Amino acid sequence: MSKGRSPADRPTPQLPTAFNDLDIGIAVHEPRTGRIVDANDALERLYGYTTPELQTRAIATFSANTYGDGQQAITRRLRATAEGCPQTFEWRIKRSDGQLRWVEITFTHYPHNGIPYVLAEVTDITDYKHNDRRVSLLQRVLRHNLRNEISVVEGFADQLTDPAPTPTIDTCAEKITTSARKLARVAESMKQIEATITSEAATRSRRSVKTAVGDIADDVRAAYPAATINVIETTPLWIEIDEAFGYAIRHALENGVEHAECAAPTVRVEIDESPNTGRVEIRIDDENPPIPPMELCALDDHQATTPTCHGSGCGLFVMKWCLESLGGELRIEPANDRGNSVYVYLPPQSPPEGDVTYS
Repeated sequence: MSKGRSPADRPTPQLPTAFNDLDIGIAVHEPRTGRIVDANDALERLYGYTTPELQTRAIATFSANTYGDGQQAITRRLRATAEGCPQTFEWRIKRSDGQLRWVEITFTHYPHNGIPYVLAEVTDITDYKHNDRRVSLLQRVLRHNLRNEISVVEGFADQLTDPAPTPTIDTCAEKITTSARKLARVAESMKQIEATITSEAATRSRRSVKTAVGDIADDVRAAYPAATINVIETTPLWIEIDEAFGYAIRHALENGVEHAECAAPTVRVEIDESPNTGRVEIRIDDENPPIPPMELCALDDHQATTPTCHGSGCGLFVMKWCLESLGGELRIEPANDRGNSVYVYLPPQSPPEGDVTYS
């Protein structure tokens, strides 16, 4: 009596060809390892890999590993689904070109020849996530920044009209001017965010990272002549950018200068390839006091907005959203006592064909 074939020898499921007409990505996973055994055309376009390539790559290849599930969590979800517990969740993927996208995934049980598999429906929700965060930021700005600064202006304006004001006129005027400048910065930040919303991919240009960063550094040096800004290129790299890149890098450099506690601050910029992902990595180091945890937690998409977690300004949000609009990512690591390291990650591009000096 012959033995039946082992599960590893049995044919794996293949998706119906009609699934290639769908706009959402469809994949079949082996739940024990997470391996993709088949995928439709939409998933190939979304992930940037062909189905044969997807079949040979681990889940970690597609995971951005930030603000979402990594390989171990995805595998746990797959196994739970195979045991009868469907899953729906958001995940941040990393495409083959290094670009990050947000997706919503639904896992359902998909048995084949007596073997449990998992069917994944994958929908790109990047635009939705960006819109949701813009609404969240607007709420924060209205509830905190605008309300507080307007209260300051109203309070000191009342002092000016009081027949016997306690503060001097100069003090009142100074406080009102300071609040007005803060509001102007908020308005400029919102304008920059609006520019990233309306920007189109067709307006982007391919530039060497050193040249793009160097141009912005030159502008900041001219505005802050006492500051030293060193730009070091460890690895020549290229990126595809628009004005959003300039907003993000300028904010990082200006923060490194404006918040320094010395007359002649130094900011160091290093351009290299990320050792873990192969993406472009721009590291900006300053000598400032560490950015407060409150400011950093406010950047977290999953952090609830509370009176003690709101963020005092919009500059970090501008940096984050500008980079994400380019398919990139922002990471900030404050030191324990002095200095902050701002990491900018972007998808790498090849140099323009036949013109390696193009900038």
